[in-house]
Amino acid sequence: MKEGVIKKVAGPLVVARGLDESGMYEVVRVGKERLFGEIIEIRAGEYSIQVYESTEGIGPGDPVYPTGTPLSVELGPGLITGIYDGIQRPLEAIRGKFGDFIVRGAELPGLDRAKKWHFIPAVKVGAQVVAGDVVGTVDETPLVKHKIMVPPGLAGKVASIKECEATVTEPVYVLETAEGRRELPMMQKWPVRQARPVARRVPPTEPLITGQRVIDTLFPVAKGGTACVPGPFGSGKTVVQHQLAKWANAEIVVYVGCGERGNEMTDVLLEFPELQDPDSGRPLIERTVLIANTSNMPVAAREASVFCGITIAEYFRDMGYSVATMADSTSRWAEAMREISGRLEEMPGEEGFPAYLASRIAGFYERAGSVVCLGSDARTGTLSLIGAVSPPGGDLSEPVVQATLRVVKVFWGLDDALAAQRHFPAINWLNSYSLYDEMANAYAKEHVDARWPDVRRRAMWLLNREAELEELVRLVGMDALSPSDRLILQCAKMVREDFLHQSAFDPIDTYTSQRKQFAMLRNIADFYDLARQAMERGAEIDALVKLAAIESIAGMKRVDEEDVDQLDALHGSIKEQLAGLKAGAGRNP
Repeated sequence: MKEGVIKKVAGPLVVARGLDESGMYEVVRVGKERLFGEIIEIRAGEYSIQVYESTEGIGPGDPVYPTGTPLSVELGPGLITGIYDGIQRPLEAIRGKFGDFIVRGAELPGLDRAKKWHFIPAVKVGAQVVAGDVVGTVDETPLVKHKIMVPPGLAGKVASIKECEATVTEPVYVLETAEGRRELPMMQKWPVRQARPVARRVPPTEPLITGQRVIDTLFPVAKGGTACVPGPFGSGKTVVQHQLAKWANAEIVVYVGCGERGNEMTDVLLEFPELQDPDSGRPLIERTVLIANTSNMPVAAREASVFCGITIAEYFRDMGYSVATMADSTSRWAEAMREISGRLEEMPGEEGFPAYLASRIAGFYERAGSVVCLGSDARTGTLSLIGAVSPPGGDLSEPVVQATLRVVKVFWGLDDALAAQRHFPAINWLNSYSLYDEMANAYAKEHVDARWPDVRRRAMWLLNREAELEELVRLVGMDALSPSDRLILQCAKMVREDFLHQSAFDPIDTYTSQRKQFAMLRNIADFYDLARQAMERGAEIDALVKLAAIESIAGMKRVDEEDVDQLDALHGSIKEQLAGLKAGAGRNP
């Protein structure tokens, strides 16, 4: 293909001429160092290229080399446990070859070309297969069985297939298609900006269990759902994302660090090999793909990193797995779009963001979902997408937050006041919401306890009633409240401090099963109901707040998952203590 010539350089934007045979979103190599770039605009014979590396030393007259292919990722065995940059360069391999810093123009394939994998056929010679059918498997890690699928757009009869040791580029089976024989390897390539095809989309039917009590009980997200975590600096967005990546009951986790600080990504890289999967006891890294595009990396690569991550997630979803993708944070991606748009001299929208901001964000989140995958076995897969948003000053009216809220179904609003009180997760229960709560309630009624929706409703009532009473307390003081209102404040405090507050660094409290969540919240809700009945019999509020049951409730989060039956025993003790209160108990003589 015909080489081009650079006309001008403006930061990460390079304008070239002479690329007459190239098209939109084609990858090109810029300058003598052959830097990675992508064509994002064609106007009057001039090709605008966003370069994913520093453009220092590049100038007018330098060459531009077309590749003829769009920005794509390599999909196949070797992805799991991989650590990549925004354009799927393997950081461990680059470190081994070039040292601790990425050399400009460094090029290594996303998948190891030398490593051999044990391929086990799943079909026989003569079988008719269509796109998406599983033709074989590879035990990629002890936690992940990698399914080798017929690439989209292909179908035919299996002419040859056998068990073998092969690299990702060596043919492992042969298809007789309408266009002729095709020798196919285990690896596929897919353009990151194009969503992978599915047979059809279906409504989500199961919540994504995260082990975080405020999320699973009050504001659940579905497997195949979308969620937004906006909040100001220091409110705990990244820690929430880390917790979800560690403990969500997804089979595959894809974590995209998009423009966040390098030390936060370092925490992930150091912790995941040490942490154990709660189900299997194996290291969490054995079911995780990490994409690191930190704040000190080139700004343009942030856009590539989020699309690279979602494409890898779609690939595992197509195998029939439940996949959870964390993007931290989409605000940094939006800022990159704003910078590139400004250099392209496009008409700015609100706060300088490009006019197409909302459609880009929507296109990203709409790639999540619960689907019936391609293939004759009609397997289902889910892709959940949780994105952090970092609005300046915590302003939720900011364009990135509002564009995100239009397309996601769960809003976990982080509150810096709660974070300042060391309340984690700092999710404000008064302005957060979930549109999956009916589905999650139905699931919990069937799999946890039939009383789950009622207990959840009573807890939310206590929290909302507390917010109303706080205004009154500020005006007239606590002593002016009625005994029944003082009881509401006491029980709402128990919901906040003994249930919603959770330590991410405590080995017991960091994860709570649904069964334990229900038992904890049931004890608090029933304490309120039984205490109110005792007050109707004449018991005094001063006696109620001195009961030993309150201290026992405060210790519920320290109960190990294997000892959840202790919470049922506590429930019986609460009943006995409140039933034993006599009329007038607690009254001053």
